[in-house]
Amino acid sequence: MAAPKVAVVGAGVIGLSTALCIAETCPSCSVMVLSDQFSPNTTSDVAAGILIPHTYPGTPIHVQKQWFKETFTYLFAISNSAEASEAGIHLVSGWQVFKNTPKEELPFWSDVVLGFRPMSEAELQKFPQHRFGQAFTTLKCDCPPYLLWLEKRLKATGVQMYTRKVADLWELHSEYNIVVNCTGIGAHQLVGDEKLFPVRGQVLKVHAPWVKNFIRDGDGLTYIYPGIHRVTLGGTREKESWSLSPDPGTTKGIFDRCCSLEPSLRAAQDIKVKVGLRPSRQCVRLQREVLSQGGVKLPVVHNYGHGAGGFSVHMGTAKEAARLVGECIAALQGSSSRAKL
Repeated sequence: MAAPKVAVVGAGVIGLSTALCIAETCPSCSVMVLSDQFSPNTTSDVAAGILIPHTYPGTPIHVQKQWFKETFTYLFAISNSAEASEAGIHLVSGWQVFKNTPKEELPFWSDVVLGFRPMSEAELQKFPQHRFGQAFTTLKCDCPPYLLWLEKRLKATGVQMYTRKVADLWELHSEYNIVVNCTGIGAHQLVGDEKLFPVRGQVLKVHAPWVKNFIRDGDGLTYIYPGIHRVTLGGTREKESWSLSPDPGTTKGIFDRCCSLEPSLRAAQDIKVKVGLRPSRQCVRLQREVLSQGGVKLPVVHNYGHGAGGFSVHMGTAKEAARLVGECIAALQGSSSRAKL
């Protein structure tokens, strides 16, 4: 069988990292990335990019932990390399604070991040509205540079990228042997996934270089995440809202909530507002499927539905998707050798 042709549809962090894993684990493949949007116009470009896992109710915790650990290990190695600045990856320490002590004082990921511990009474004095907190060091991705760094890695590996709007996965069957669906919220229409819904997120990107520590309210709604050049202030979680237009009232609410956690932000400059639609479902859809029409088959691997947690698990799910592509290739080679007999 000739080198299998694999199309990865979607060029956010999930699509690009999946394409990279496929190219590295299946070097005999020729891999193409097809997307109607590339950075800086993807949902991933809006993401805060901090590695604090979101919990998927429909996915076993040990699986989520494995995805997070693989992603953390991968990005930690980059943060310790000469490429850290170009890739936009750095360590950041800070606090997650709660108005009431959470049921789970030790989250499942506490031994993956660095130096996880309960906050001291002295530290909690900074947050008079909060009664309990956790201090730790994690990784932060500045998303636009990271996506460009992934694109550069892909080009160096021989992966080609094309701007193309795919309206139906089946339209790719005559050109590609395997299709990988990393379309995020686009899968709602592309494959008719009714379990997938948008959770609208509005964030502010501000200039406040004195803010060095992250602060996250335990409810996940208010957060301050310092990046290399700008600080991300958030946020919102609006289920089933498809609006990409910034809302001025929401902007004021986010800014006021963040200033109540970190009053020095009142002096922040150059406030930019960004909106993205998190592709949310009960669990990430990470599975093989075979589409068939008139006796013709097209193997598909789905990897989408990461919601608010895409950056925290992207490399773990990309590795799993690449393994599924390997299974598809083995099945194709098996059927082509049987055909020769």
